[in-house]
Amino acid sequence: MTSSHDRLIYMANQIGWFFRSQGHAHAVSGIADHIHKFWDPRMRKAIFAHLDAGGAGLDPNVREALESLKTA
Repeated sequence: MTSSHDRLIYMANQIGWFFRSQGHAHAVSGIADHIHKFWDPRMRKAIFAHLDAGGAGLDPNVREALESLKTA
């Protein structure tokens, strides 16, 4: 894993941590919405590639949010 992937994982998990207190359903939708709105397409492509490779280090809510974005 590259340091850029490490940084994206860290950032995605930070977003997940922010939404964690708002309950599972709202957290997952909030994470997905934030990543969709504010992450550059290259960042999304890289985190999706990491998810496809197993998604090591991603918080479960973040994983679920990313999966929902991939299928949207």
